[in-house]
Amino acid sequence: MYRAPLSDITFVLDELLGPEALAGCRGLEEYSPELAAGVLEEAARFAEGVLEPLNKTGDREGAHWSESGVRTAAGFKGAYRKFVEGGWPQLGADAEYGGQAVPRMLTTAVQEIWASANLAFKLCPMLTHGAAHALSLSGSKAQKALYLPRMVRGEWTGTMVLTEPHAGSDLGLIRTRAVPEGDHYRLFGQKIFITWGEHDYTDNIIHMVLARIEGSPAGTRGISMFIVPKVLVRADGSLGERNDVRCVSIEHKLGIHASPTCVMAFGEGPGATGYLVGEANRGLEYMFIMMNSARLSVGLEGYAVSERALQQALEWARTRVQGRAAGGSAPATIIHHADVKRMLLGMKSSVQAMRAVSLYAACQLDVAAHHTDAARRAAAQARADLLIPIVKGWCTELGIELASTGIQVHGGMGFIEETGAAQMLRDVRITAIYEGTTGIQANDLLGRKIGRDGGAALAALIAEMRAELERLAAAPPAARAARDAALEGVTLLERSANALVAMHSRAPEQAAAVAVPFLMLCGFVLGGWLMARAAATAARRAGGADGEPYRARLASCGVYAAQLLPRALGLERIVSRGGESVAGTPPELI
Repeated sequence: MYRAPLSDITFVLDELLGPEALAGCRGLEEYSPELAAGVLEEAARFAEGVLEPLNKTGDREGAHWSESGVRTAAGFKGAYRKFVEGGWPQLGADAEYGGQAVPRMLTTAVQEIWASANLAFKLCPMLTHGAAHALSLSGSKAQKALYLPRMVRGEWTGTMVLTEPHAGSDLGLIRTRAVPEGDHYRLFGQKIFITWGEHDYTDNIIHMVLARIEGSPAGTRGISMFIVPKVLVRADGSLGERNDVRCVSIEHKLGIHASPTCVMAFGEGPGATGYLVGEANRGLEYMFIMMNSARLSVGLEGYAVSERALQQALEWARTRVQGRAAGGSAPATIIHHADVKRMLLGMKSSVQAMRAVSLYAACQLDVAAHHTDAARRAAAQARADLLIPIVKGWCTELGIELASTGIQVHGGMGFIEETGAAQMLRDVRITAIYEGTTGIQANDLLGRKIGRDGGAALAALIAEMRAELERLAAAPPAARAARDAALEGVTLLERSANALVAMHSRAPEQAAAVAVPFLMLCGFVLGGWLMARAAATAARRAGGADGEPYRARLASCGVYAAQLLPRALGLERIVSRGGESVAGTPPELI
């Protein structure tokens, strides 16, 4: 039974980051720990009471396709109605269109709770929020007035429609055509892997579709973005006739069975009516607004599912009696066995580190969007751009590992579907593929984020981490081991970054061959830095009457420093020496 880890989340928001991180952010002045606590408590109540009970039943039943559309699993439509009635779609959305202006770091924390309780459910409002955000930044005044109020309220949902059967992640190869017709276009083509592309939640679905206007340049330079409603919308906002858009099937997937992944046909008849967003041939630029938002949201899914796996594994370990612990004379629950303790503590410390890194990245987005100082906004945006592929890649890859560890804690029963441990591994597996595989995230980190500025943004972050860790030399003794390990990790990261920047210009294929290990190295070191900060904070409060949670956090920080952060040593070796072995092997020898 999932329980939202409110104390862990509020520790990061209130004590590790603190509301002072948003000082100077116009429009977020009303944010406070009290506001955050109220929102999180209500989110926990909804997640535990409404979403969590549907997680296993939704996995078993799945979504159902027919010629008339897609029917969601029992209970999901009612849950979405309650979600809308509770005003949850409005949290963090544009206030001009009915949203509630709160920091991105708070909405990220809330999304963790949705993803832990029911990942399949969480995906639909996540995509709607991303579509609305892209439209609010790139759409015309008339488009925003027509679509955004109902999308923000959750009355209509939204999608991002990119992938085609022959193209996969190579969007430069898309063939969906857009033919001009008066004030709109007619779209013709087929798209795949469209999450929540069809459902029975709402009367309308607003698809944000990438297509190529006839005569546009080849490749990504010739892609435009279009609003393609499932049902056409009249000028007064009322619904008109059904558009030429149809879900022709849904995929049979490894996990997230309750989330319909659709094959969508546009223009089987006269063509799907679509409306150009912004300027022609800038569609990929606009879609990246959605993708950037979605990459942070998918990254947090890695540790959100891990949190649920941890909770279930911990409950199992506390009640499962098997064997004798080392030095014991009587049968004991398996939580007393050293290796089980190792697995559980590794899961717990990893989740805490991933949560800290993700919320820190979300905070940078807040500063980038709202700070009154232009230089601060630019610096925060550069840092957020650097962090997002790390959050997406590291958190999802580690999340898969932790969900597998959760099965291992259960032993043979973990391999049995009835325990529920297997569902977490099946569900979380897609997160390392969604919104660009880990390799794509690593190439983005290497090429666009580090190669573009010669590593300047990363160097600034490394300098800040080192300076802060050096100041922690005066931290209480209980926190110094975490601090020392983190400082060693920063040195390894700096060495690897310098080597990678040089390699990227000298031997780009070798650099690409170690890009994923470098991304993972970044994640572990960033986690170590923030866990060292957490240890220093916890050490100062561990001796009080309410010190038990802080002593527990100190323990997990120590485990991270001793058991997880040392992976940086091996990753640094791979980055500095491992590229040539891959780049020098011709495909015919594989």
